[in-house]
Amino acid sequence: MSEDIHDVVVAGSGIAGLSAAVYAARADLDPLVLEGDEPGGQLTLTTDVENFLGFPDGVGGMELVQRGKEQAERFGATFQHGSVESATLDGQPKELTLSTGETIRTRALVVATGASARWVGAENESELMGYGLSTCATCDGAFHRGDDVLVIGGGDSAMEEALFLTKFAESVTIVHRREELRASEIMAERAREHEDIEFRWNTELQALHGSQETGVTGATLVSHPDGYPREKADAGVDVDTETVDVGGVFYGVGHTPNTDFLEGTGVERDDSGYIVPQTDADGRPTGRTTVDGVFAAGDVADPNYRQAITSAGTGSMAALDAEEYLETLSERKRQRIEA
Repeated sequence: MSEDIHDVVVAGSGIAGLSAAVYAARADLDPLVLEGDEPGGQLTLTTDVENFLGFPDGVGGMELVQRGKEQAERFGATFQHGSVESATLDGQPKELTLSTGETIRTRALVVATGASARWVGAENESELMGYGLSTCATCDGAFHRGDDVLVIGGGDSAMEEALFLTKFAESVTIVHRREELRASEIMAERAREHEDIEFRWNTELQALHGSQETGVTGATLVSHPDGYPREKADAGVDVDTETVDVGGVFYGVGHTPNTDFLEGTGVERDDSGYIVPQTDADGRPTGRTTVDGVFAAGDVADPNYRQAITSAGTGSMAALDAEEYLETLSERKRQRIEA
C-alpha cells in the first residue's frame, strides 16, 4: 500500500472523469486519474462528434478525449493505468484496491467509471463499432440522413432509438428476437404507430457487412417462427437467413453501469446499478452520493441522457463538490487542533 494520501482520485478517464480532473487540478488538488480498462471511455468508439459545444466542424471522439487529457495534465493532474476492483469508503482516508494489485488512499473519490453498452455478439461488430454501428442514436443519428437503418432490441431503449432515428433515416426497422416487446406500453405503441418504423419479429442480427472505409453496408439476419433464432441455430435447428442492405445499425439493448466495485460500500445505487445522486437542502442536484467524500459524474449516474456534454457538466459538479468537501475536512481538522 502506498503511504501517500491523495486529495482526489478520479476513477475513469472519459469525458466526465477528464472534466472532473480539469476542475480539481485547477483547484490545486493534484488529482490522480485512474484510466480504467478502456482509457477515454465510450467516446473513443465514436468517429465524429458534432454536438459538443465549441467544435462547429465536429471533432473526433478520440481527439476530444486526448485534448481533455492534455488539458488536465497541463493543470497538474496525473494519470495511472488501472481500475478500481474494490473500495473501503467509510471514514478517512478511503482505500481503493486496483486491478493492478495496488492499494491507494484518498480523501475524496469521484466515480466516473461510466456505463458499458451491451453488444449482441454479431460478427464484425468490433471492427465496425463507430463506423456505422452505434449504441447511441442521439450521438450518431444525424450521420444517417436518408439511410435505411436497423435498431436491435425490444425494450424502451430500442424504441427511443428508433423514434429518434426517424428524424433522419429513410426507414427504421426494429429487429427483435421474439414477438413480444419488453418496452413499456406507451413506448411500444409510439413505435408501432409510427409510419416510418417497421418490425422484424423473431429475428436476430447475425453479422454486419462493410469496412471502416465504407462503413456498414449490410447485415445478415436470421429468423425462426418460434423466436430466438441464433440460439436455435447453435442447437442445429434450421433457421431462415437473409442479407439486407442498410447504412447503419444501432444497438438498443441497454447499458450496464460500471459500479460493481461499490457493492457493500454504502453508495446508493438503483436496481440497475446506477449511482443515485443526492440533492441539496433545496432539492437541487449535486454530484454527491450517500457516502461523504464520494461523488459521481457522467453515465455512471445517468441512465437517461448519456451525452458527452452532460458528462462534462456533471464532472465539473463532482469536482466542485469534492473541493468543498475537502475544505470542510480542513476546517474540522483545524478546529480539533485548536480545541
